[in-house]
Amino acid sequence: MATKTQVHLAYGTHGLAVELPAERTTVIEPRYPAAVPDEAAALRTALRSPIESAPLRERVPRGARVGIVVCDITRPMPSARVLPVLLEELDCVDPSRITIFIATGTHRANTPDEMDQMLGPDVARSYRVVNHDAFDLSRHAHLGQTRGGGPIWIDRDFLSQDVKILTGFIEPHFFAGFSGGPKMVAPGLAALETVLHLHGAPLIGDPRATWGVTTGNPIHDEIREIAAVVRPDFTLDVTIDQTHAITAVFAGDLFAAHRVGRQFARATAMQPVEEPFELVITTNSGYPLDMNLYQAVKGMSAAAQIVRPGGTIIAAAECSDGLPEFGNYKDILRMGDSPDALLALIHRDDFSMHDQWEVQVQAQIQQKARVLLKAEGLSADQIRSAHLEPCADIADAAEGLLRAYGPGARLGVLPMGPQTIPYVDSRACAEVGRTSPGS
Repeated sequence: MATKTQVHLAYGTHGLAVELPAERTTVIEPRYPAAVPDEAAALRTALRSPIESAPLRERVPRGARVGIVVCDITRPMPSARVLPVLLEELDCVDPSRITIFIATGTHRANTPDEMDQMLGPDVARSYRVVNHDAFDLSRHAHLGQTRGGGPIWIDRDFLSQDVKILTGFIEPHFFAGFSGGPKMVAPGLAALETVLHLHGAPLIGDPRATWGVTTGNPIHDEIREIAAVVRPDFTLDVTIDQTHAITAVFAGDLFAAHRVGRQFARATAMQPVEEPFELVITTNSGYPLDMNLYQAVKGMSAAAQIVRPGGTIIAAAECSDGLPEFGNYKDILRMGDSPDALLALIHRDDFSMHDQWEVQVQAQIQQKARVLLKAEGLSADQIRSAHLEPCADIADAAEGLLRAYGPGARLGVLPMGPQTIPYVDSRACAEVGRTSPGS
């Protein structure tokens, strides 16, 4: 009998254990550094000894109106632990003059219960909290155009603040290179008109718009350009491990701190493999990142980096929030009878629709590989309507696919999904310290 290895997949809030053939399975995970021993102390040190900036206390005049940007519910940013320390450093400012802006981008607004969870009940109920609304252009100010011709519309309320502070977490991003930093401005606080340009078909289809690449990435280049126009005063980014514990803190000047944070995240998250796999099992890092199928495309994209053309991806994402119902992702999926048809539609000059970028990335993945989905929050019909194949049992599906691919077929597993970004580079596996194909 073949030897089995048990792999724990990040799935929903509880995870999912699967048994896979040991001799054919390669598990690929990030190199998680140890969590900082005292999160509050690490945050306080970063705020008082920041990167290329004066300490936060010196950047905030007494009586100033302060805007603090935070991630929405779809991101595992530990804001409930970060904000109390950040707010302590702002004790010279009356709480009534502090506004917390939830950078929803084009996602739905967060509910009061979610805000309690994200921010902590004390913060959520003691400060003015604003859900960004990308769909109300009147709530945005026009700041000109990017060099690429994109309109710059940013939340007017945030722009009116005397001191603008960004918070976020840094990890590789499937088309913007890395999260955190300038992404908290755009798309975080941008109007739909701006996001449609940043995530338009030409930019999404550019091969440089991918995991871990910033310089020369047309999307990240324009995001940085927009953030430079807005000129935030201070940033506080963290990196986190699989339990969402903080592993490092990067505070100070937006671009300098984010650059240092990207280098740290790249070295821990991006992992080389010697050759692609016939079959790749991935997740979307569990809750909250696997709340819906829209978000789960990230995990599929991570797997697509190392699957052979004509291979198969099995994605495990609970999708407790469905497809979701909010937005046009589900509607666009119904506008074509295949990934090829959807790509042809999205690339039409007269087509422009909210959420088209996620469908485009998904369709590009499906041009390379077959995609199966394990998602208890979706019915089999819903999965099929998204042009994916339902997968009831991951272990059984993997066994059958490996048999079909033949005795030499290999299985790669990304238990933490897009918290690990693999790439094919046989040389990198033999080179100490080389961890990324891009910059």
